[in-house]
Amino acid sequence: MASLVENLITVLSEECDEYEIVLGLARSKTPVIVAGDLDALGKITEDEQSHADRLQNLDSMRSKVTADIANVINRDVNELKLRNLIGLLDKSPAEQKKLAEVYDRLSAVVHELARVNDQNSELLKSSLEMVDFELNLLNSLKAAPETANYSRANYTGGTLGVTRGTFDAKQ
Repeated sequence: MASLVENLITVLSEECDEYEIVLGLARSKTPVIVAGDLDALGKITEDEQSHADRLQNLDSMRSKVTADIANVINRDVNELKLRNLIGLLDKSPAEQKKLAEVYDRLSAVVHELARVNDQNSELLKSSLEMVDFELNLLNSLKAAPETANYSRANYTGGTLGVTRGTFDAKQ
């Protein structure tokens, strides 16, 4: 069991390291989004994707180790959460402390990553709204009628629908 817990701690630690790298990339995305640098944004997104692939592999490793631990302690793998496992490790306080530390570290990084991603999402949404507004403005300028010509050279002297010197007294 101790070996399985050590494996879990190792996998969680590696997962945390990857999330910290992704967090750094997400933070570097913010000024790129503000600047509207699509090339740099594409490069950062490619880097994120490679780390996301690594995280997916680590997640499957974590799931396998957790299933093995659940099997050894005779618990349902779907109900075995890290907090529960930390509580079950009362008899080995060193492993309990390591697992709690890596859990807290991972939890903090994931929450911060979610916050930064939400911020970046709002920035992207605002940028798209601004682009949409500018496109609508350009399209409306192209479609505007040319009747609003108020220069003196274009004045004909008449009022639309009224002829000079004619008064209809019958009305």
